[in-house]
Amino acid sequence: MAGPLEGIRVIDLSRIVVGPYCTMVLGDMGADVIKVEIPGTGDETRMWGPPFTGGESAYYISLNKNKRSLTLNIKKEKGKEILRKLIAQSDVLIENYRLGTLEKLGFSYESLKRINPRLIYCNVTGYGKTGPMAKEAGVDIVVGSRIDRHHRREKRPPC
Repeated sequence: MAGPLEGIRVIDLSRIVVGPYCTMVLGDMGADVIKVEIPGTGDETRMWGPPFTGGESAYYISLNKNKRSLTLNIKKEKGKEILRKLIAQSDVLIENYRLGTLEKLGFSYESLKRINPRLIYCNVTGYGKTGPMAKEAGVDIVVGSRIDRHHRREKRPPC
């Protein structure tokens, strides 16, 4: 059965939880999601377990269904060249790198729009693009521990 996003291509440069969940939902709705992972290890959640099935963590599998996957070293020029070609042929790019990381690699929002003016670009951050924690990693476990620490200090029960 075709979904409402059939014909939409999404480049998934995200990892851990929130980005992969977002792109999983887009894949569930029929989008062609291409997950780009780092060579050697891929997404860190591939190793989160047990439980494992077929050598991969159930956690990884649950957040990365309905996706195609490839590895690219986007720190090297050949990897950058391949990513540029994918971006030119895609509709959406979703990433959750720390603020400024993609820009340092030559993939700023402005450069992506030059490659593909119709590209929808989504940067997922834990703490936003401004403020004292903007450059911090905002992954699930870090945010959860910060909330717990705050509630202990305030002597209030967690949410």
